[in-house]
Amino acid sequence: MSGDHAHKDEHGDAHGHGDAHGHGDSHGHGDSHGHGDSHGHEDAEHRQGILDKLRHLVAPHSHDAAVALDSELEASRRGMRALLLSFLALMVTALLQLAVFAVSGSIALLVDTIHNFADALTALPIAVAFTLGRRAATRRYTYGFGRAEDLAGIVVVLFIAASGAFAAYEAVRRLADPREIDHLGLVAIAGVIGFIGNEAVARYRITVGRQIGSAALVADGLHARTDGFTSLGVVLGAAGVALGFQAADPIVGLLITLAILAVLRDAARDVYRRLMDAVDPELVDRVEATALSTEGVLEVGEVRLRWIGHTLRAELDIVVDGDMSLVDAHRIAESTEHRLLHDVPRLYAATVHADPAGHDHDLTGHHRSG
Repeated sequence: MSGDHAHKDEHGDAHGHGDAHGHGDSHGHGDSHGHGDSHGHEDAEHRQGILDKLRHLVAPHSHDAAVALDSELEASRRGMRALLLSFLALMVTALLQLAVFAVSGSIALLVDTIHNFADALTALPIAVAFTLGRRAATRRYTYGFGRAEDLAGIVVVLFIAASGAFAAYEAVRRLADPREIDHLGLVAIAGVIGFIGNEAVARYRITVGRQIGSAALVADGLHARTDGFTSLGVVLGAAGVALGFQAADPIVGLLITLAILAVLRDAARDVYRRLMDAVDPELVDRVEATALSTEGVLEVGEVRLRWIGHTLRAELDIVVDGDMSLVDAHRIAESTEHRLLHDVPRLYAATVHADPAGHDHDLTGHHRSG
């Protein structure tokens, strides 16, 4: 018994729900839990209190596909907007720093400027991934193209690694061949501008990335943060040079490299976990608790979760009374699915399999255990 995400009830009407959890097909959810049509779920109605029924009357579900909010597309739009705004911010930052380099000749500032230009350009692979991820699933790519974001995350990690290698190279080269820096005050101001610009972009990308569940956007935000560290290092290096310590600039560069490597480790770990279908164990606990709290569910069996792009998919087994009818078992599975879609953040689809109590998987059990 499966409660598939897109289905029709006994009235033949496709359920259209469009809530903030990112359901892009015909079974999205509205913000209100009540149903405004004549075929609302009876089991949900029994659990509703007076306030829930009032919300049902005031803000019913929309079953019109043209009106229902497509949260998956909205998440992609938010991601694209974050990329565009951060791209513009970093380009302005880099151009200002480039102007200061033209009058100061600071190699450290040039390195930081190149970092900022490179960080702005990391928006391109993620933008391509977001655009590709909007494509509908096909018979070959049955889960759609959301994995493009994970591939973009790999590109971002490579950008971070290249930035770290370049920073280390320039720091060592500067130690071997010290150079004088002119207009130290302007260099310090440019470094502060670079730090502020990168940190603002980093916070924005990381916040939006976590809200929409995009590991690639979070990794790109971490990349922006590494360049912010580089900019701050330019300020410290300029201060050291002003105090007569010419080696301050390359030494700070080496310290920045270590910071970049730490961020690289975290970003690579996050992208690796996403590629390996890892999820936060607390999400599994939440799915199990939500399913168990559904009326008619006796036990919860295996739970499987995976991220595809910035949306979450779930598959789980539940145990129901073995003496109930197929229709009743289906309704419990559907009710479980319905609650999961409301209660689990970023959940796009849930497939619920109902097993009758006291019956094992005699035909398929040995396949599962293998």
